Order: sequence, then C-alpha cells, then structure tokens
Amino acid sequence: MSEIGQDLAQASRELEQLGPLDAAVAAIDWAIDNYDDDVVVASSFQDVALIDLVRKARASIEVVFLDTEYHFPETLAFVERLRKVWDLNLTVTHPEVALDEFPCGSARCCEVRKVEPLAKAINGRRAWITGLKRVDTPERADAPILGWDANRGLVKVNPIATWTDEDVDRYLADHDLPLHPLTYVGYVSIGCAPTTQPISEGQDPREGRWPGSGKTECGLHV
Repeated sequence: MSEIGQDLAQASRELEQLGPLDAAVAAIDWAIDNYDDDVVVASSFQDVALIDLVRKARASIEVVFLDTEYHFPETLAFVERLRKVWDLNLTVTHPEVALDEFPCGSARCCEVRKVEPLAKAINGRRAWITGLKRVDTPERADAPILGWDANRGLVKVNPIATWTDEDVDRYLADHDLPLHPLTYVGYVSIGCAPTTQPISEGQDPREGRWPGSGKTECGLHV
C-alpha cells in the first residue's frame, strides 16, 4: 500500500470509531479541510441525505448528477426542484452518444452514460464524495470511509459507508427532508427507467435494479 493509502486507511479507521452520523460529518469536514474547492460530490438523488450533509458543511460545494438520458421524469423533476430550493451548485452531465447508441440495458450503457461522464466531471479534482454504503451490494461490504481511488487517481470519500438503510430513513425523517417521489410507489433502489422496477415487501432493495440480469454494479465504484 502506498504512503497516501496508509494515511487514508488510518484516518478511515479513526472515523470508524465514531457513530454513523458523527463519522459522516467528520469525513465531509475532513475532505473540505484538506481539499477545499478540489472536492466534488457525486449523487444519484435517490435520496438527499448526503446532499443535505455536504451542503450544511459548505453550501457552494459542487454536486454532480449523471444524466444518462434514461432517467425517470420524476427523478429529473426532483433534481431540478432541489437545485432551485437549495440553490445547489449543480453540474448535470450528459453522455456523448445518441439515445439509440448503447441504449439502457446494453453491455456498454453504464460505461458511456455514467462512467465516462463522471471521469470528465471529476478530472483535475483531488477528491470526490460519494453516497456509497456497505449495505448496498456485497461488492461494497468492505468499503472504507476514506480511501484511494486508484482508477481515477484521487481520494474517494464515502461519508455514509457505515450507514444502514434505516440510518438513511431516520436522517431523512429527523431533518424533514423530501423523498424521491418514486419511493411512494415501491421503488427503493432507483436508477434508469428501463432497468428499474418497484419491489415487494421482503425483497432485497437491489432486486429492483437490472432485474433478471445478475448485474449489481454500474462501474462507478469498481
């Protein structure tokens, strides 16, 4: 492990000793203190817990939303409403391919509509903040709060890595935050419209994403 990796691992272990909310706040403060305007937030707007945390730490922080051009209309409306209400410093990316090229669900869709646009959005930055949680998928079970993103060459900050879905729900309720409109009709893990479906009680939240395909990751966190 490189020296920066060792330093991040130590700092991450120290944050692990805090409770979920305290760790999240401390991780965001750490990122801003260390990287100032060279840190950016990436959010899917599935929920707004992370966005609320970072905007309270620094209202002007840049928030990136990856518009794949296959999102639900409700998602796009939710993003725009929050941009206006919270005066977010929002950057919306768009893929550099036509709608009929690599359509949603095809082999390279996530690569050209999410991974490549994100790479351009965070190019030149020193750190990025994500909403990744360990409970999301088995592949994320060991995600640190702070780590080195070797693929992109910058620090990756996962403030709510240790949070459960119940922690998220509690934070949203305690702070009277708006919910994504599709959560009211059974959608829990919300992505692109053609590859997202509502789930029934008792189902794993990720069963609503890429149903029947065995796919669990889009490539942003690998």
